[in-house]
Amino acid sequence: MILIIDDDLAIRTSLRLLLKQASYATTAVADPAEAVAAVRAAAPDLVLLDMNFSAATSGADGLALLAELKALAPLVPVVLLTGWGSIALAVAGMKAGAAEFVTKPWQNEALLQTIATTLQLAAPAGPTPPADRQALDKQFDFQHIIGDDPQLLAVLRQVGQVAATDASVLIEGESGTGKELIAEALHQNSRRRGGPFVKVNLGGISSSLFESELFGHRRGAFTDARADRVGRFELANGGTIFLDEIGELELASQVKLLRVLQDRTYEVLGDSRPRRLDLRVVAATNKNLAELVAQGRFREDLFYRLNLITLRLPPLRERASDIGPLARHFVAKLQATYQRPGLRLSPAAAHWLREQPLPGNIRELKNLVERAALTAPHDELTPSDFQVPTARPTPLAPAELPAPGTMTLEALEEQMIRQSVAHYQGNLSRVARALGLSRGALYRRLDKFGIPYSEL
Repeated sequence: MILIIDDDLAIRTSLRLLLKQASYATTAVADPAEAVAAVRAAAPDLVLLDMNFSAATSGADGLALLAELKALAPLVPVVLLTGWGSIALAVAGMKAGAAEFVTKPWQNEALLQTIATTLQLAAPAGPTPPADRQALDKQFDFQHIIGDDPQLLAVLRQVGQVAATDASVLIEGESGTGKELIAEALHQNSRRRGGPFVKVNLGGISSSLFESELFGHRRGAFTDARADRVGRFELANGGTIFLDEIGELELASQVKLLRVLQDRTYEVLGDSRPRRLDLRVVAATNKNLAELVAQGRFREDLFYRLNLITLRLPPLRERASDIGPLARHFVAKLQATYQRPGLRLSPAAAHWLREQPLPGNIRELKNLVERAALTAPHDELTPSDFQVPTARPTPLAPAELPAPGTMTLEALEEQMIRQSVAHYQGNLSRVARALGLSRGALYRRLDKFGIPYSEL
């Protein structure tokens, strides 16, 4: 049973009708006293709570009622109903224990999806996913994820538990820990597995191109719009959209993203007709978003919209037992790539790799293995094959610079970026720091110059 608490008769009636059509039983009350009495009589499965019951519209009465309801029935999820202009109030409610918030006027499909997801997450837990990797693989599709370290298995169990829902998921982890693979696993084990999985690298999209890239545009919408463009959200409709590097998104773009995630509607540039979305949102970051919120660099309301479920991927140094299996997996792939069926990793090399700090995590390990395979004259890779000295970059003396007129500044920039990517073995965080660029600025230059890079 769903309890609706709103002092507006029209809203109560509208919600009861909508939920009845969706086969939910409901009870509706108009004020806090009736709400408390209803919860004391029988705890509902979910509460839809308006935040204002007085002319002051400060939301204080809604927050007070929320606190009282959570004290009476702490396990009952509460979904807040608030106006778009009062999202700060909704964030306060989330901090006070609300499960979700929906802005008025709501989209019926989005509201029903929020209710269904919240009920799924609040339902009594079913059988606990198995503890060992072999049993997990029988129940879920984790074929592209290598390892059986206890910390990794804990993440995979979480993936198995939440994949069946439409809950937004935030994946946290250092660069190179495999966040995209976890996002793909969430998609492959969900009811949306037959739909598209669309990755968006937000670090590589400037604020001026954000709307065109994400929402699309019509021909003539702006000066260079010579043809219609389908946005990433439309491409992901019916499936999952993976918003990578969410911490790199500029504040102006964060507002636009929040509206889409809230209403599940968007408008194509040059077309005022609203379009609806049915998709799941998975975001990833190698930054601490809570710290960015405290610094005023990331919107708190967007943070709460994204992190309904948070998964933290451990760095490779915290799951060192997986380094050997991962290295052997990369060697097996290189056997086919370079037509060297005898290529193998010696036990001593596996032990040596396990002792390395590997700040670039899985990506750095992959690059180390591939470089050793390319340079080793024999099939069995030993520790010495991985210990090729790497020259440290030194500032060019004035005489070493190209003579004026022989190279453009743009070509020199491209050359320096290519050298840095090679030197830091594809670890883009280190490349960006070395060049004094943000990750977003680096991504834009990589795309501009056609420099290949991979994200794990």
